[in-house]
Amino acid sequence: MGARGADTSRRRVRGVPPGGEGGTALARIALLALSACILVPLVAAGLRSVLWASMGIAGLALAAVGVWWALARTGVARIIGTALSVAAPLTVLALFAAAGLLGAALLSLGLWVLAVVAARWALAPAPALCEEAAGTPRRPWVLMNRRSGGGKVDRFHLVDRARAAGCRVHVLEPGQDVTALARQAVADGADLLGVAGGDGTQALVADVAAHHDVPFAVIPAGTRNHFALDLGLDRDDPVAALEALTGGVELRVDLAYAADRVFVNNASFGTYAAVVNDPAYRDAKARTVLQTLPGLLAGDSVPALRMTANGRRIGGLQALLVSNNPYGRAVDVSHPGRRGRLDTGLLGVACVRVAGTVEAARLASRPHSGGLVRLTADNVLVETGTVTMPVGIDGEYVVLPSPVVCRSAPGALRVRVPRHRPGRSRSPGPTADWPRVARLARGRPRSPGGTGPRAQQRQ
Repeated sequence: MGARGADTSRRRVRGVPPGGEGGTALARIALLALSACILVPLVAAGLRSVLWASMGIAGLALAAVGVWWALARTGVARIIGTALSVAAPLTVLALFAAAGLLGAALLSLGLWVLAVVAARWALAPAPALCEEAAGTPRRPWVLMNRRSGGGKVDRFHLVDRARAAGCRVHVLEPGQDVTALARQAVADGADLLGVAGGDGTQALVADVAAHHDVPFAVIPAGTRNHFALDLGLDRDDPVAALEALTGGVELRVDLAYAADRVFVNNASFGTYAAVVNDPAYRDAKARTVLQTLPGLLAGDSVPALRMTANGRRIGGLQALLVSNNPYGRAVDVSHPGRRGRLDTGLLGVACVRVAGTVEAARLASRPHSGGLVRLTADNVLVETGTVTMPVGIDGEYVVLPSPVVCRSAPGALRVRVPRHRPGRSRSPGPTADWPRVARLARGRPRSPGGTGPRAQQRQ
């Protein structure tokens, strides 16, 4: 049955495996590093360390103000903002150095990073996706886009290699309908659909594969290929992914939809979508961003963006990102901008609401002040004050009728991947939950309620 109309309740993830399995040692390391990062400045500066910590936070806030002015202002204000964003942290570092505390400050920061990373790994769930042995398809079909990724298809001789493996290969021509080609392939008897191209093309074929419940294979021949990255594939070696066309293992992963448009990575609303719509963006990205952001962040072009998820309604947003499964934190040292799982049955939501200089400073010094909101949800309602709204879907610009409902299709897609994947690893935990880390360090089981995204949703 189709992914859109099928009852996918049987495919929903049954709960993330218990966190902290084998992580007691990591939990203890995290607590030791956390204690050390507090003790180092106390030993070096005594009670004065509180003053120095306050100075560091103030410098961070001033730097955030500078960044805000650089993005949301023009002319002299932008120049001042740029200078402030650089001068504030440098001044703080110079003051620390003059007081003989620079080494202690850097050591304390390093210990804090170690503590957070160790805590998240200690609470990490078991390997993310359940793999099943995959049989050899009889009539695999692969769509290849020679224009993607600067010509990776030709550079790696993917057409010839796929045909040698017994695949029917269709080389995409300009103007051809990707969805229609994939549907015709299924009608002709294809029992596996593959794509060598970018995320946008992959999403369209994946939608057809899910609708007909046939396996789907990803060959990372695009520029970014974030979906392939989170599946554990090597984006620099698309040839290795060809194993999935004749064997490998099979995973069940989610798809997501913005209205009726499928996406494998994310749908962005507000500032980013408006910038991508500018005709000059493709040829001059940095200049276009600098020219358009002031109007989008603080001028007459500010999008009236509202979001409702989990019964929570948030307005006045400048930007909103809805992802197919939640991303890790942007500052996660181990997996920046990565999704630990692709089978939670949930959407990740990240939205930004910064109305001015004061809120920019507050967001930097108090990340939980409300300027940046992250949550998970089964579906998300996005509204504007206009009849239509621009949306960036897997990096491609589209216009959808307002409001837009984003939803997850849990377990809708059967993905074939190679058995050995360099990016396949244990996923880090979503946050450094210090009470749970302390319980784990003492050898106690985790508290009831679970550690997975659905548990987070309830918190």
